[in-house]
Amino acid sequence: MQLANFKKVFFEELSDFYPDTEVQSFYFMLTQQFLGKSRLELALEPECEILEEQRNQFQDALDRLKIHEPIQHILERSEFFGLTFKVSKEVLIPRPETEELVSWILEDFSSEEKLIRILDIGSGSGCIPISLAKNLSSAEVHSWDVSAEALKIAEFNAKFNNLGVNFQLKDILETKDLEQEFDVIVSNPPYVRNLEKKEMHANVLNHEPALALYVDDKDPLIFHRKISELAAKNLKVGGSLYFEINQYLGAETLEIVRRFGFEAGLKKDIFGNDRMLRAIKKNEGAL
Repeated sequence: MQLANFKKVFFEELSDFYPDTEVQSFYFMLTQQFLGKSRLELALEPECEILEEQRNQFQDALDRLKIHEPIQHILERSEFFGLTFKVSKEVLIPRPETEELVSWILEDFSSEEKLIRILDIGSGSGCIPISLAKNLSSAEVHSWDVSAEALKIAEFNAKFNNLGVNFQLKDILETKDLEQEFDVIVSNPPYVRNLEKKEMHANVLNHEPALALYVDDKDPLIFHRKISELAAKNLKVGGSLYFEINQYLGAETLEIVRRFGFEAGLKKDIFGNDRMLRAIKKNEGAL
């Protein structure tokens, strides 16, 4: 079968589900994955033939896209901060906003020559701790997650990218003490309220882990509050706490970290939403 014939079917069947530009992006990502051919190579081979096995791969991808399964799950990978990460339904797909959070940390610590001890809470795919380990040569990076399945993926991604991160299975809400001091604590914890689900796309609602996304509407800042409490005890004086936050709860999140004695400020993402928070521990006994 000629690829051109399947391309026509691919575009026609997805036209009711996605904008043309997105369908085109999906198509070229899949041809790179299944055929190992770039967009230029395809243009030079207008009569490119595909094998039955490849035809089945494309059809499977088409069927999965129709039910709004993320393209990253179909490819089983995602790009983040110049690195490749394996992803699955057990972990969140890395977001551009989270890249901005990593960039903020690097801006603050990239010139640091002494050892920096970093704790990431909520490993997921490992995109935050692995990117920090890659770009901060002086860093000792630890990362915790409550999901054993997520940790398996994070550990795979660390090995795949030839980087050392100390992963540990731990429920932060049940943790009473971090057991050592850190220079940096960073977390992208669950922060989406159930009332906000109506704003979310089907690819997120139906295919990404609820454990990593949602919080109870009655206590949406449970993770930010708990992590702030632990950071007040185990962050070094002058150390930094970084959060990714719910854009609608910036003021409330600021109030929480300040209540624990931190000096803090918000930062907007590329879309103009309050998305990040940095808090500095100024003295011992902030509680």
